[in-house]
Amino acid sequence: KNGDKLIAIWEAHTEYYSYQVWHIPGDPNQLLGFGPLAFPGYVFPFSPLGLQVNGLDLLITPTRTYDQEELETLLPGPQMYASKVLEEDISVATSFTPDEHGRERYVIWAPDPLLLRQKLARLITILTTLENYTHLILLPYPAFSRSVDQVQIFEQRHLYQRTLITRELKQATHSTLQQWLEGLTHDFLEVGRLADSMRYRLSASVPYDRIVHSNALALQEHPLPYGGTLTDYIQWKITGVADGYQQLLSRIQALEQDFEGTIAVLRTKVELLLQEQNLAQQDQNMKLLASVDNTTKSQVVLQHTVEGLSVIVIAYYVSGLAGYVFKALHEFGWLAKPELASGIFVPIALGLSFAIITWGRNRIHKKMSATSRSSPTPDRS
Repeated sequence: KNGDKLIAIWEAHTEYYSYQVWHIPGDPNQLLGFGPLAFPGYVFPFSPLGLQVNGLDLLITPTRTYDQEELETLLPGPQMYASKVLEEDISVATSFTPDEHGRERYVIWAPDPLLLRQKLARLITILTTLENYTHLILLPYPAFSRSVDQVQIFEQRHLYQRTLITRELKQATHSTLQQWLEGLTHDFLEVGRLADSMRYRLSASVPYDRIVHSNALALQEHPLPYGGTLTDYIQWKITGVADGYQQLLSRIQALEQDFEGTIAVLRTKVELLLQEQNLAQQDQNMKLLASVDNTTKSQVVLQHTVEGLSVIVIAYYVSGLAGYVFKALHEFGWLAKPELASGIFVPIALGLSFAIITWGRNRIHKKMSATSRSSPTPDRS
C-alpha cells in the first residue's frame, strides 16, 4: 500500500546456504533502522535448517554521510571498523559485535546514489563472503582446542609406552606383549577416531582462508580516520588459525604412524617368540621320534632274542619228549641205541621249533592285517 518492496533471495552453496531479505522503502526520504523488518505483515518465509553460521543486519543509506558519534550510537561493541571500499567514495562501517537480535550490524553509505547502486551487488557479495567464510574457519575452533589437549595426552602416553617397551622388550613374555598390544590398539583406535573427526572439520580451512584473503584484497579498503579497516579485524581473527589446524592434523598423522610402528614392532616380537616355540617343539618332537626309534629297535632286538630263546626252549622240550619215545622203543626192542637217536634228533627238533615259531608269527601277522583291512573307515562326507 505504501509502495515498499520486499525481496527475498535464497542461495545454496557447497558449504552452506544463505538467504537475504531486502526491505526497499517506496519513499526515498523514509529512514530505516536496525532490528526486525518494519514491513507491514512481514513473516520470515524460511525455516532454517542446520547450524546457523552468522547473521547480518545491513543498513544502506545513499545520499547521506555519518560521523563517528552517529556510528557509535548505531553500532554496538567497544571497537568500530570503517573504511572506504572498492576504490570509490563508498563507505562501510561495522563493529563485528552481535546486537540483541544476534546480528552483526553494517552501515553502508555513499554521497552518490547512482555509484552506490552500481557497486552494491558486488559489495554485498564480498561482505557476506568474508563474513561467512571467516565464521566457517572459526566454527571448529572449540573442537580444535579440545583436540589439542587430547593429542597432547596421547603423545605423552605413547612416549611413556614406547620408553617402557624399549626397556623391557627383550625380557617380555607372551602375556606382557598381549597386554601392551591391547593398550596400544585401544589408543590407536581412539587416535584414528579423533583423526577422522578433525579431518572432516578442519580439512577445508586452507581453501576457506584463501577465499577470505582474496575477498579482503577485492574489498580495496582505505581506512576512515575514526576506525580500523574491516580487513584488519578479519586478519586478526583468522591469522594462524588455518595453519594451526593443519599443524594439528600433521601431529595426529604422525601420532598414528608412531602407533602403527610400535604395534608392528610388538607383532614382530610375537612372531619371533612363536617361531622360537615352534623350533623348540620341533626339536622336542625330533628327540621324541629318536627315542621312539631306539625303543622300536630295542623291541625288535628283544623280539628276535625271545624268538631265538623260544626256539631253543621248544627244541629242548621236543628233544626231551623224543628221548622218552626213543627209550620206550628201546624197551620194546625196536631201537638199539636210544641215546644216538636222541642226539641225532636235536637238530631236527631245532628245525621243527624254528618252523613252528615262523608259522605262528606269520599267522599272527595275517590275522592283524585282515583285521585292519576289515575295520570300517570313517565317513569323510
